[in-house]
Amino acid sequence: QVQLVKSGGGLVHPGGSLRLSCRASGLSLDERAIGWFRQAPGKEREGLSCISSSDSSPYYTDYADSVKGRFTISRDNAKNTVYLQMNSLKPEDTAVYYCAADPSEMCMSSWFYVSNYDSWGQGTQVTVSS
Repeated sequence: QVQLVKSGGGLVHPGGSLRLSCRASGLSLDERAIGWFRQAPGKEREGLSCISSSDSSPYYTDYADSVKGRFTISRDNAKNTVYLQMNSLKPEDTAVYYCAADPSEMCMSSWFYVSNYDSWGQGTQVTVSS
């Protein structure tokens, strides 16, 4: 059974940092493009970032404008884990965050669409508040 286990959420002050981790069991993440999403109350799930599989070197990454320059996606294939480093956090970053695995190896031009992904981790709450 595929399971994407996330960790690293919590409460942080504005301007602070958090690192989310997405670890897979039953699935080799290094063969998949991985995306990070978030969903705030009353809003649609928003694509934040995508990283291509290990077969593409260097890794291709892309970011939504809302997080570009503040968030960094990376992967550690030895640990079967993908990370999202979040810096300069703002109150509007408050949401439930999700990782997801794309059946393809590359981040397609439509990587921010939820329908591209077939495996999802459980959500983790990130709250940015003073």
